Amino acid sequence: MIVTRKVYVWLAALIGALVMVIFVMLPNKQATGPHVLTLPEPCQSVTFEEANFIFCVVDPVKYRIELQLKDSTGQTWQDLKTFVAAMHPVFSMNAGMYHQDLSPVGLYIENGQKFTPLLTGAGDGNFFMKPNGVFGLWPDGTPFVTATDTYARSTLPVAFATQSGPMLVIDGEIHPQFEPDGSSRYIRNGVGVDDQRRAVFVISQQIVSFGKFARLFRDLLQCKNALYFDGVISAFSDDDSIVQGGNFPVGPIVAVFER
Repeated sequence: MIVTRKVYVWLAALIGALVMVIFVMLPNKQATGPHVLTLPEPCQSVTFEEANFIFCVVDPVKYRIELQLKDSTGQTWQDLKTFVAAMHPVFSMNAGMYHQDLSPVGLYIENGQKFTPLLTGAGDGNFFMKPNGVFGLWPDGTPFVTATDTYARSTLPVAFATQSGPMLVIDGEIHPQFEPDGSSRYIRNGVGVDDQRRAVFVISQQIVSFGKFARLFRDLLQCKNALYFDGVISAFSDDDSIVQGGNFPVGPIVAVFER
């Protein structure tokens, strides 16, 4: 009886130790809440005006930023999960609106090649909420965000560009059509550029209004210009899996890689 009890205690201790080892080795993408995440190095989670967000501040000296639409066979990536499995970026997210065939709405430039032209006319939906704008990269990799009309006047060469809308912040001012905290609320993602010429990518972890999303860029992240990418379909990945969203198709993708 004493021997049996000792064996039982020893087995229980061994099983407990194995369970702890397995628990520690399991990936912890989302530990105790929507804002507690294991994120890539340039990214952090933050709570702003009682909403949770993921933001990534990308120094173009340390990281390479790219826009991608199609794989090596010439087919659109279709979804972020497929892209991540093939390319393993530091992180990635959807980067603009698209048509039914996943082709970009508005300007799209990749590696200096223009696939679709700049749209300056009127239309329906968020894309055409003027001013809309362009996120892009100069040939040296420096990011920019600018209103469409400003971009249209420029003749400088561009390495990458994607057009979307509306602008969230224009020269330090919130888009004039936004209510302070309107009733249109979705998971949203977008990009800004701070005073150190770093790209700042953001995705909300819960539904938010345009006004709150814009204030995050201007007031907390210090971006004088910021652009909305999309809502509902918004998704964000690390180097091997989807962290937020990912259940919808994507058109243009922005990806960040180590230099």
